[in-house]
Order: sequence, then C-alpha cells, then structure tokens
Amino acid sequence: MSELLDLHGQAVSEFDQRVRAVQVTQWADPTPCTEWDVHDLVNHITGEQLWVPYLLAGGDTAAAGDRFDGDVLGDEPVATWEVAAREARAAWLQPGTQERTVHLSFGDAPGEVYLWQMTFDLTVHAWDLARAVGADERLDPALVDAVLDWTRGQDFSGSGIFADPVPVPDDADAQTRLLALTGRRA
Repeated sequence: MSELLDLHGQAVSEFDQRVRAVQVTQWADPTPCTEWDVHDLVNHITGEQLWVPYLLAGGDTAAAGDRFDGDVLGDEPVATWEVAAREARAAWLQPGTQERTVHLSFGDAPGEVYLWQMTFDLTVHAWDLARAVGADERLDPALVDAVLDWTRGQDFSGSGIFADPVPVPDDADAQTRLLALTGRRA
C-alpha cells in the first residue's frame, strides 16, 4: 500500500515539475488534449486535487454541487496548484485512506482505486503538459512501469475519457505504450 502512495508522490512531482516550467506566455498554448490549452489542463488537474480532501473525508459529488467547477486557478495558477497538490497529498497520507469507500461520480469505490486513478491521471497529464510547453517529456520509468501495469486491468475503450488507442511497434518502450493506450503519440 505504501508503494502506491510513493508512486502517487512521484506522479505529483512529475506534474509539479511541468507546471513550474510553464512560461507566462504559454498558458493559452495547445496541449495533446485537443479540447484543452495549458491553462485548462492545469485547471483540470488542480481541480482534481481540490476534490481529494473532500472525498476522502466522506463527501460525495452530488452534495459538493459546483464548488470545484470552473476556473479554480485564479490569478496565481502555479501557487494554486501548489496548495491544492499539497493538501491532496496530505489527505492521502492520512491512515486508512486506501481502505475507505470513496463516493465518486461513477459510484462508490475503494480509496485504493481512486488513488490509482489519480496517479494515472497525473502521470499521463504530466507528459501532456511537458509536450505543450517544451519541457522534458521523459517520465520516471518506475512510475510509468507501475501505471502501465495497472492499466492492464482497466478498460478505457468507449469511456470517452481518452482518444482511441494508437498502434505502437512491438518493441516500444513502456512510456510510449502507456501514452498510446490513451490515444497519444509520443
């Protein structure tokens, strides 16, 4: 269980490095997520972090209403990301979070499932942000291997969350294979 917490910490770090690389003139630049610019992508991940303490404390999406909707970044996007990421990480580090039942938009799930989803999303979107702003696109190999292994038990087809998978050569590295599962071309 602590291994997953460590992976999550690495995923937060990967995304954080890319947020810090965003130049003031890049917030409106496109990303591999065709419907999002850099601001939208960072806003999405920051918004996800804002949900974590609330959901781990037993809150549910219906009762939350629109409290985490819209532009959560405000005038200081990097600082807002930092605070949201720190608070989310602190919530995950509380005892028993992975064993809790979390009330997510698609239904109740174990905290461990939610943590894997968050780790996956941070990892893939760290690459998206790196690609968008010209930062280092290489992600931690151990993180990529673990997240890729986790995806083997997931079915993203038809979810609408990602583009359709793209083909890759049989000898493609783990990062290329992970990105291809979500319709990205490394």
